[in-house]
Amino acid sequence: MSSELKVFGIGLNKTGTTTLGQCGRILGFRCLGCDKELLKQVVRDRDLVQLQDRVRQFGWFEDWPWPLVYKELDHLFPESKFILTVRQSEDVWLDSLKRHSMRTHPVNHCRKLAYGFDYPHGYERQHVEFYRQHNKSVRDYFKGRENDFLEICWENGDGFEKICHFLGCDIPDTPVPHANRGVDNTVPLKRYMVNQAHRLSQQYLLKWFFNFQ
Repeated sequence: MSSELKVFGIGLNKTGTTTLGQCGRILGFRCLGCDKELLKQVVRDRDLVQLQDRVRQFGWFEDWPWPLVYKELDHLFPESKFILTVRQSEDVWLDSLKRHSMRTHPVNHCRKLAYGFDYPHGYERQHVEFYRQHNKSVRDYFKGRENDFLEICWENGDGFEKICHFLGCDIPDTPVPHANRGVDNTVPLKRYMVNQAHRLSQQYLLKWFFNFQ
């Protein structure tokens, strides 16, 4: 593929973004995944200077902060390609997000920056609405631009054939590597319990505060 081509994965996390990144590597791209520092700059400062510098160093992008700045990227890097990864349903996505949140660090994560909440538990409606509105906004923005935009769902059988047809490249002789799927049983139970305790303590403090008021 041309070293000048930029391919941005703009699906929310837990839609198969890691798998998309693995596909990019197989196709020969230099890939950049989640970058929390860039996410901080995008969300807090709307500073795109460093983001532009990072984009120039890579060809394929997935996870945060790319879904939040697809319009800006479209203007800054014309003739780029954009891929929206989705799940079979909103409920499937939410369940995956909730399970994943219990396997990650209780404080050092991207959820607060991206969604506005430390955990999706107790805020299911807000997260589903975020997912729904993001996908709708992306589809509306790229409507009629089939050469620039592709939507894929791994669970529906989408794979290299669809991606390579979109990019105009040869289909590799290998299956799609479904990365980061399901529950990671290697995560120690201790970390899971710490996450649970942190979440419950937050909920308790919030209830106490509002009752005190």
